[in-house]
Amino acid sequence: MSTVELTGIGLLTTQTAEFGDLPNAAVLIDGDRIAWVGPAGSVPDADEQVDLGGRCVLPGFVDSHAHLVFAGDRSEEFAARMAGVPYSAGGIRTTVEATRAAGDEALTTRVAALTKEMRASGITTYEIKSGYGLTVHDEARSLQVAAQFTSETTFLGAHVVAPEYARTPADYVDLVCGDMLAACAPYARWIDVFCERGAFDADAARSVLLAGGRAGLGARVHANQLGPGRGVQLACEMGAASADHCTHLSAADIDALASSDTVATLLPGAEFSTRANYPDARRLLDAGVSVALATDCNPGTSYTTSMPFCIALAVREMGMTPNEAVHAATVGGAAALRRNDIGSITPGARADLVALDAPNPIHLAYRPGVPLVSAVWKDGLRVH
Repeated sequence: MSTVELTGIGLLTTQTAEFGDLPNAAVLIDGDRIAWVGPAGSVPDADEQVDLGGRCVLPGFVDSHAHLVFAGDRSEEFAARMAGVPYSAGGIRTTVEATRAAGDEALTTRVAALTKEMRASGITTYEIKSGYGLTVHDEARSLQVAAQFTSETTFLGAHVVAPEYARTPADYVDLVCGDMLAACAPYARWIDVFCERGAFDADAARSVLLAGGRAGLGARVHANQLGPGRGVQLACEMGAASADHCTHLSAADIDALASSDTVATLLPGAEFSTRANYPDARRLLDAGVSVALATDCNPGTSYTTSMPFCIALAVREMGMTPNEAVHAATVGGAAALRRNDIGSITPGARADLVALDAPNPIHLAYRPGVPLVSAVWKDGLRVH
């Protein structure tokens, strides 16, 4: 395998306690892994040298929550919300109809376009959920499409109750836990459930997660987005890797998160797009909760692939410092996927890195909307 030396790094933000932030640094890449980190004057010889001209380098962003397999457009719904129409979970059904009608090629083309955007924004690892098919066939093919792009695939048949089961929701839960799960489990690493009013109550959500666990899938939960509820407590009870949204939290919810391994994944793009109140990240961080940031890219409530945008929102609206927001978008996202090989720059980790046209990561929030990502490496290869 060839080695590549990244030198001329003005500031290397490793997101590790061992190395911290290193000025005038260098990184040695060997194949798909980081082999060495340290001062620029001490870097070992390499087959290739790349001078980054004083740019800041940080780990590739880890997006642990995204809904990329879909068809159709919901821009009119967005416009209506901006005019004052409140959001409810029912809008998902619009995308379900369009996704069912779309061919595999159209779905694959959409995912390819969105993942290309993600790479351009510095995201090197991303999770992709199903959830817009809601039939055995459409959920399975959604995951087959997703698996072409990432190993972090999530079965979300329990997104909302399929329209044909509107009068018999318990039968739909049985389908999700039975034939649908059997068809989808071979293509999924995770199982998720939308535990929310208008979707699934805690008892139904528990049944879904238990069935997924028996099939070997890790648990994730959409929790406490639209109002207070039992989703966060359920996620902690079930040992879920993450409770996602966490917009409406009680003191007991925060205590449960702080005493568990469940990561609170915050999705500020959703609050931006629905004009809802933002989660209080400061409260979570001060309580010792592990926090991640993710885009929640989806056609209805957060149609963005930009992690820098989410970082800027987290700093401006959620009480996070710039450093905390970057940590949540890297190390936090890795924790939400229960990965220790991504999200930091340290020997042995995957060589996933981002170079910014900026002296430090503060500029991600300081200069919102500006395309600062100048180069991206994924598994040691320059991909942007």
